[in-house]
Amino acid sequence: MFLRLLFESFRRQKRRKSVALLAIALGMSIATAMIAVGNDIGDKINQELRSLGANLVITPIEDTLDVNIGGVNLKPASEGAFINEQDLIKIKGIFWGHNIKGYAPFLSAPQKIQTPNGEIKAELVGTYFAQPLRYGKEEFTTGVRSVNPWWKVEGAWPQDYGDFPEQLPPDVLAGSKLAQQAGLNIGDQIEIGGRKLRISGILNSGGDEDQAIVAPLHIAQIILHQPNAVRRVSVSALTKPEDAFARKDPSKLSPPDLERWSCSPYANSIAYQLREVLPNARVEQIRQVEQNQGKVLSRVSGLMLLLTLAALLAAALAVSAAMAATILERRQEVGLMKSLGAGNSAVASLFLTEAAFLALAGGLIGFIAGAVLAHRIGQSIFGSAIVVHPVVLVVVLFAAVLVTFVGSAGAVRKAMQFDPAVVLRGDA
Repeated sequence: MFLRLLFESFRRQKRRKSVALLAIALGMSIATAMIAVGNDIGDKINQELRSLGANLVITPIEDTLDVNIGGVNLKPASEGAFINEQDLIKIKGIFWGHNIKGYAPFLSAPQKIQTPNGEIKAELVGTYFAQPLRYGKEEFTTGVRSVNPWWKVEGAWPQDYGDFPEQLPPDVLAGSKLAQQAGLNIGDQIEIGGRKLRISGILNSGGDEDQAIVAPLHIAQIILHQPNAVRRVSVSALTKPEDAFARKDPSKLSPPDLERWSCSPYANSIAYQLREVLPNARVEQIRQVEQNQGKVLSRVSGLMLLLTLAALLAAALAVSAAMAATILERRQEVGLMKSLGAGNSAVASLFLTEAAFLALAGGLIGFIAGAVLAHRIGQSIFGSAIVVHPVVLVVVLFAAVLVTFVGSAGAVRKAMQFDPAVVLRGDA
């Protein structure tokens, strides 16, 4: 009898049940999309911010020693402070080596440059463009093309490796501002330190490099007579957003906390490990990137939580309205059930079972629609798909049942208060 009443309810009230089903499905689709995006948004934002460039910088430790005597800064001359290029491969050997997306060493010094239009003075910058390297069995390519993806080159990028015969000058880049001031064009040959170079492209970096000649690192080392020397290294690492625990001093942490801190990919913990493998270097965060990551993530997460709560509230209100109208139409049926001996629990179980069926069906439909919506959001905003984990289905179905029961509670309580004599007489 119970199942027959349940079946007849859905058969005779298709319109109201469809409205409730649609409300639940819409609410759950928004919730599914927000939960799925929320699970992936940390990594997505991290990758987006990594496209803004390096978040760690390595410099010789001698450069950071400030000596003040009588208010006079006696900081050591920086020309003698270098990092050994051969040591940089150790960057990939730290615990979080796989989180190092790339690094770019730099060596620079002002030089006299002989151009087709005369002699000028400008900065010579040596770096990796796309240098192939090997650490153990791992092969990888690193340089400014991955660390500074906003660098734009009109023409061709120079090569980092290979032997360059004297009759074939190595390729370099001319900064856009320098090229404009000195009248340099792609294909022009210049001479620095007695070595001929060919301009293969014009660089637009938006920084100081626009007024420099940018050459492969080993070419700059030869010209500057500083083999294996590096003045600065920009590192792009995939990190976890900074929180209060990330800012703790590792020297003051207990062994369990230090292990947890070290096993979290904070920028601080990665910098700490880099200092261990490069003891003569100082590693600092470019804090603007890290702080922006945390701020953007918290604000977007808050917005998604607000949207999810609004969608669930709207679904609960729609279910409440639909259930109230349903019970009002079926008040005589409720009165008849009570007059035949049905208790309040039987009446409540009937309507709550209907609500559960609606919740499960609406939750499943909403999950499918939400997964599609999350995929579209990922493709349109981040350019990659959002992964919807199976556990989200369980969360969504539970939320659908909870929202539907909350929305139905008032109407079910009203049904339990019906007086069968009054209802059957038509006075209610």
